[in-house]
Amino acid sequence: MVLVIPGYSHAERADRDQPIRMEADHVTVDDPNQTSLFEGNVRMQQGTLLIEGSSILIKQDKNGYNQMTATGNLCHFKQKQDNSNDYAEGFGERIEYDSFAETANIYGQARVKREGDDVRGEHIIYSTKTGVFQVFGSGQQTAEKPGQGRVTIVIQPKARKEETAPVPKPATAP
Repeated sequence: MVLVIPGYSHAERADRDQPIRMEADHVTVDDPNQTSLFEGNVRMQQGTLLIEGSSILIKQDKNGYNQMTATGNLCHFKQKQDNSNDYAEGFGERIEYDSFAETANIYGQARVKREGDDVRGEHIIYSTKTGVFQVFGSGQQTAEKPGQGRVTIVIQPKARKEETAPVPKPATAP
């Protein structure tokens, strides 16, 4: 399922030009392979982009783009929307963020919240560049838990612009 909700802002564009700040209990840096493994209550921040997990593996390509994989009981990402004060926020057992493609792949108990809307499934692909969601359920339902394994989406009503008729000018006396 692909979900496109018009009127949404995209991720904060200035984030990609900001330095990355990492916090963890332990880090292993492998310069020859351009990888770093951060472990223990990891927090990665780049501008308004925040990714948290039990561990985060970062791989950097030759052009300086990063692929980050956060794992943990429930990982978390949050990013401010461009030209707005709203944030997109996601949760999952594993979050893979690709800075070149500007996408977050969220796996296992995947959830994204944005402007009051709530999207849930087993796998969500969220483009921070375009604001497009792809949401996949596991398809594994049981009689004890009907609806489990399916995609669930709650879309809040958006304010509509009122159509107004032109106001006639008052007649003037001759």
